[in-house]
Amino acid sequence: MAPALLILLGAAAILRADGTPDDVSLLPPVNFTIKVTGLAQVLLSWKPNPEQERKGVQLGYHLRVHTPQDDDFELKHTGRRYEAALHRGFSASVRTILWERRPSPASRWVSAELRAPPGSPGTSAVNLTCVTNTAAGGHPESRPYRVSLRCAWRAGEEAPSDTQYFLYYRYGSRTEACREYGQDALRRNVACWFPATSIDGKGQDALAVGVSGSSLRAAIRPYDRLFALHEIGQDEQKPWTEWLLIPLTASLCAAFVCSLSRRTGHVCTKLFPPVPGPKSDIGDLVATVNYEKGGSGETESDVLSYVAVDEEPEVLEDLVF
Repeated sequence: MAPALLILLGAAAILRADGTPDDVSLLPPVNFTIKVTGLAQVLLSWKPNPEQERKGVQLGYHLRVHTPQDDDFELKHTGRRYEAALHRGFSASVRTILWERRPSPASRWVSAELRAPPGSPGTSAVNLTCVTNTAAGGHPESRPYRVSLRCAWRAGEEAPSDTQYFLYYRYGSRTEACREYGQDALRRNVACWFPATSIDGKGQDALAVGVSGSSLRAAIRPYDRLFALHEIGQDEQKPWTEWLLIPLTASLCAAFVCSLSRRTGHVCTKLFPPVPGPKSDIGDLVATVNYEKGGSGETESDVLSYVAVDEEPEVLEDLVF
């Protein structure tokens, strides 16, 4: 009886208070791969090590994305989608952890890498900027507005004269190629317009834009970029109703002051001339936000302006980024 009791006490000493054994040896995941699933989008996947001893514990995984900067995730499952510009390559690492324990012991890292796409240096498109325009007249069953997209760029300094660029964008799971281009003096595509897109101007998804190219004299390196729509123009852009309330409030205050005395009525008329009523269509106001964001060493600027438009299609907002 005594030996049996000692065995039980020894087993209890090995176990932690949370029931997790201290002697679990964690092995790294296997078959770690990075697969491009769309424009500026990858799928990272791996499998548990087949030699891993479970011993009644729940395993998890620590995923670290290295490009363009470290981004860490703790996951229960064996895969994750990730959005990032891929024209400079992409790399990530993953290791096994104990899900129930914090801090957790971990296995060694395993890594995978996507190399930068081929192409001659200096041939990719540069200074890519895009503008979205939100206007009334979309599909009533889905949203009462439509979003157009305009993008512009410059040809790379080392791009041959016969280079031709092609732009496409992805929003959510839908990717579209440009059909209407603007060209420079060498007849190279350097601008694009989508009169209608699948972009949700009020959505939270990132907008991915890519520019590829072709030439008979050199391999043109592709370029891609992600734009965060929900971060553009939110701080300074006021709701339309807030701007309309300014003249309405001033008009009501003037009417109240003048009603205090009939004798000063003619004075009030001179001091507070009638304020024109708001236009019948709230879309008679146009909001324009200019936003430029560059890489390292560049500056950011935001310019906000509101102008009136006479008898034009209802425009809700313009976003430049």
